[in-house]
Amino acid sequence: MGVETFARPTPSDGTFRHEAFFYDGDDDFVEGTTAFIREGVTAGEPTLVVVSAAKIHALQRALGTASEKVHFADMADVGRNPARIIPAWRQFVADNSRTGRTLRGVGEPIGPSRSPEELVECHRHEALLNVAFDDGPAWWLLCPYDTSALHPAVVGEARRTHPHVVDGDAQASPHYGDHDLGNPFSGVLAEPAGRPVELDFGPGFLGHIRGLVAREAEMSGLNKDRGYELVMAVNEVVTNSLEHGGGRGRVRIWPGSGSVICEVQDAGLITDPLVGRRLPDETQPKGRGLWLANQLCDLVQLRSSECGTTVRLHMSAR
Repeated sequence: MGVETFARPTPSDGTFRHEAFFYDGDDDFVEGTTAFIREGVTAGEPTLVVVSAAKIHALQRALGTASEKVHFADMADVGRNPARIIPAWRQFVADNSRTGRTLRGVGEPIGPSRSPEELVECHRHEALLNVAFDDGPAWWLLCPYDTSALHPAVVGEARRTHPHVVDGDAQASPHYGDHDLGNPFSGVLAEPAGRPVELDFGPGFLGHIRGLVAREAEMSGLNKDRGYELVMAVNEVVTNSLEHGGGRGRVRIWPGSGSVICEVQDAGLITDPLVGRRLPDETQPKGRGLWLANQLCDLVQLRSSECGTTVRLHMSAR
């Protein structure tokens, strides 16, 4: 790995370059990403790096004084819920696109500590990045993947969600496009272990649902604040079901030891691929439910088809 890996034309034609960078261990990560970042700093390109705290420290040491011209953010804060990452990148682009320069980003949402459910949503996030920025402006996002720590299937999925890959050399990914972004919420969710608490709901049930969620959250060990946030999130999603999902539905709750899963099912259909990933306009009176759920919960999973919509909310005690 070396600087020459990234010494090629940047997306100056108003396009978004989304690239997976496959590396082997921490030293390879620092060498490759430092080359990419230094090239941007030299060109005066605004750069945001969103990786783990440990990797931020390693990059700052390697970059020296050049790190002062780079913005850093901890992925544990920005992307604990992968659905929060696109809004962060959109804010970075909005804040810096007026400079007239190409922008650069480094984002590593996928690591070996991610749960299977989180990995699925991280891959969905990577695919949706291509939708979120398909109309420009010009910027370049490098997504590192540690081939020494990740399952080969995870690396293979990255080849399908990134138009470009760096695997020794930079190249177009022949596997890109296998995802059906016309229906990003297709598929079904695997059933969690255990028997859930269930409640069919209709108009007038919101208060009862809030009380039920609060009790299950408390019994599962969530503190008052975390329990309240989960209640708010479920309330927002159920309200969406009442207004847009046929006016009725079903809540299912899987209490656990230090965590809770709440699921809301209704007869609605969601087709907007970026639902819940756009910051609502301050004047927008409605349409904030999934956005708020994403801001409050550790993970939000959404599946929708002609058969109906399922929203699954995960919350841990932390």
